[in-house]
Amino acid sequence: MFIIVKNIVDEVFQDYKKAAMLIAMPNCDFKCFKELGMSYEMCQNSSITKMPNKKIRFDYIFRKYINNKITKSIVFGGLEPFLDFEPMYGLISYFRSNQCSDDIVIYTGYYPDEIDEKILKLKKIKNITIKFGRFIPDSKPRFDSILGVTLASENQFARIIS
Repeated sequence: MFIIVKNIVDEVFQDYKKAAMLIAMPNCDFKCFKELGMSYEMCQNSSITKMPNKKIRFDYIFRKYINNKITKSIVFGGLEPFLDFEPMYGLISYFRSNQCSDDIVIYTGYYPDEIDEKILKLKKIKNITIKFGRFIPDSKPRFDSILGVTLASENQFARIIS
């Protein structure tokens, strides 16, 4: 089994209260900016679109994560994880089936009612947190106590779903 990603960063500290492996997903519809009539190039993650896609095996990602003594969580982000839901779900399931119950955080620009069926599926897996909400330029940042980090827009929020 494999997943297509833009990048994997072994250790990040800005997205969650615990050191995390960041899995940068490959697709985005840039809804945040389209809804505002703005260019997607204003997105802080727009440079990721220029990176080549990488096809990586689940077992490789798992070993890379497990063998790192620093990371205690996995963050799916980069672009829009829910546009590649099935591969992401498969990788999460792979981690769980290999006795890794570490925190998994998914950064999405969607709101809960836009992805409710996918949330229901994820609720069957333990220890999943989702950061919801579109980026809004010039919005006030807000500290999110669940994630333990400051989010870029005041409409963004996290929920522990399982």
